[in-house]
Amino acid sequence: MSRPGDDSGGGTPARRWALVVVALLGVALVVMPFAFDMFGKTPKGAVMIAGFKPYMTEARLNGYQAELRQIDAGVRQTETTVAPVLTGGGGSSNFADRYPDFASFDHQWPAIDVKMTGLMNEVQGNLGNYLAVAALPSFRLFPWFFVLPGVLIAGCAVGALVRLSRWQRFRWVLVALGIGLIAAPGIFQMFQRAPDGGHMMTAFKDIETVTNVEQIQGYFGSMAVGQGAIRLEIVPALERTGLSRAEIAARFPAVATLDADWVHILNDMTPMIGAMSDNVANYQAIASLPPFPLFPWFFVLPGALVVGLVFAGGLSRKSVLAPAPEQPVALGPLPARQGAL
Repeated sequence: MSRPGDDSGGGTPARRWALVVVALLGVALVVMPFAFDMFGKTPKGAVMIAGFKPYMTEARLNGYQAELRQIDAGVRQTETTVAPVLTGGGGSSNFADRYPDFASFDHQWPAIDVKMTGLMNEVQGNLGNYLAVAALPSFRLFPWFFVLPGVLIAGCAVGALVRLSRWQRFRWVLVALGIGLIAAPGIFQMFQRAPDGGHMMTAFKDIETVTNVEQIQGYFGSMAVGQGAIRLEIVPALERTGLSRAEIAARFPAVATLDADWVHILNDMTPMIGAMSDNVANYQAIASLPPFPLFPWFFVLPGALVVGLVFAGGLSRKSVLAPAPEQPVALGPLPARQGAL
């Protein structure tokens, strides 16, 4: 005969069904990171965020924009002001024949300028989105945010199913775990930051590709050829006309500045392009996960279901453990005492 409160079936049928569903929710939380290969992909996201960190600052991005304007000014001044001096008014075709390397770069520069300026505008426009994602907990931890609560939820639910006394012990643990899941997106501001991350991933879709990165790397080769022509051919040609370095700097400041700052520009931009190249595979791994705006709901919905099911199953066991009301005992006539008169 079972003792009061020793209900191996987990209580009422409603409670048993609620606990079964809670246990399945816990299992689903454990399985989800494996289903989406989070353990393989989210560490790559952490690498990508760290890889871009040195370049994703307002000062650094403003610097890239200024450097592009500096290159453009030097190219424009060479073709419009320097060329007539070196050709004696012989025209652009004469200048191109004398300096074919610069002419080749000059022909390519408008497209390069549009592409690079557009890239920097896109990246700078997503600086806030990047900072929002970087402010989230490390991507390496994300799978564990599902696995650990899932294990605890499933374990508590199974324990409560085995014996009713464990329901009494674990019910508040389940409620706390459910509330923790609901609260986590608010604590980490995921409802604000995750959509920002989604915007960034969308914006980088056409940037973080092998084709795009290789094209940009090719642009740097063209820019190096053009600057090399300025340094090794055009500036020496100006000196041969009798101009000193100081006079060249005074008459053609954009050309002189580009010539003087080129090494700095190259050393400043090259690592950023290298980071883009190194993180193509990392970006693609993160992009293959569910959309960022959905992640807060992966916590809130299971948490709300756990709490709701615990309440639906009944938070009190009084109705189960309360002893049955005693039935009145029918008493027969009292036996006559011996010696009664």
